[in-house]
Amino acid sequence: MEEMVGPRLYSCCNCRNQIALHDDVISKSFQGRNGRAFLFSHATNIMVGPKEDRQLMTGLHTVADVYCCDCREVLGWKYERAYEETQKYKEGKFILEKSKIVKENW
Repeated sequence: MEEMVGPRLYSCCNCRNQIALHDDVISKSFQGRNGRAFLFSHATNIMVGPKEDRQLMTGLHTVADVYCCDCREVLGWKYERAYEETQKYKEGKFILEKSKIVKENW
């Protein structure tokens, strides 16, 4: 009998709190603070920190760090505003660092 498996998702590397669905990955070719990062359209079970302007590789953005709501691990950031027209697609999206999330149900 085949085992039922839920949706593929990503969880916090520290406490395994569910953070994002694999179906919400927009791109896997982003750069985080500590290496490779993924751009997601949605994230759950997170807290969003204060907004700040940050100079990133693609220009100036207003971002807010995102934390696991259970263990407070910094997982990445949320794009609140992009100042360059070509970067506007990132607004409201989430960067989650590959080193801070683990795959579940794969």
